[in-house]
Amino acid sequence: MKTAQPKKTKIPSAIVGAAGEHFVMGELLRRGFIAALAPQGAPNMDILIADTFGNHLLSIQVKTRTTIGGDGGWHMSEKHEKIKGSKLLYVFVDLGKPTGESPDYFIIPAITVAKIVFETHKAWERNPGKRGQQRSQTNKMRRIRPDNTSSYTAEKPEYTLGWMDSYKSAWHFLENSNSVRHR
Repeated sequence: MKTAQPKKTKIPSAIVGAAGEHFVMGELLRRGFIAALAPQGAPNMDILIADTFGNHLLSIQVKTRTTIGGDGGWHMSEKHEKIKGSKLLYVFVDLGKPTGESPDYFIIPAITVAKIVFETHKAWERNPGKRGQQRSQTNKMRRIRPDNTSSYTAEKPEYTLGWMDSYKSAWHFLENSNSVRHR
């Protein structure tokens, strides 16, 4: 006889976001950085970091997901196409792993994120939807996804499965603030 499995409850997005921020804080502290959460509601940053000598300061925007979900990505918005700070990094945290396993981190400079968010959204707008319909030109929602193939139906896709691999655990971007540039 089968036993009923407990139903998983959806964790509120504010708690998921806080979990991601704290996981990133732990990784930063483990690597010897001075790290502090930015004040609640601070624009475009969740964590501020410095090295122990005070030689460089960086800001981090954390985006967290718990499962691959329907679209397989991290939610972004139109504003992320314009945020290109040279001392801003995004850390995309993937908590969609079995309990007890460490999350995956993808560390990407803001200028790169802005470019990818812009280009993949424009491709999504240009290409017809599943039923051949024209896509909304006023949609403000954006995504960063490990595979953006579905954004491109009538043209050669960019940022296909594997494009994020070089950013996985790319903590080296934190070692020198001058290295926070588009690759």
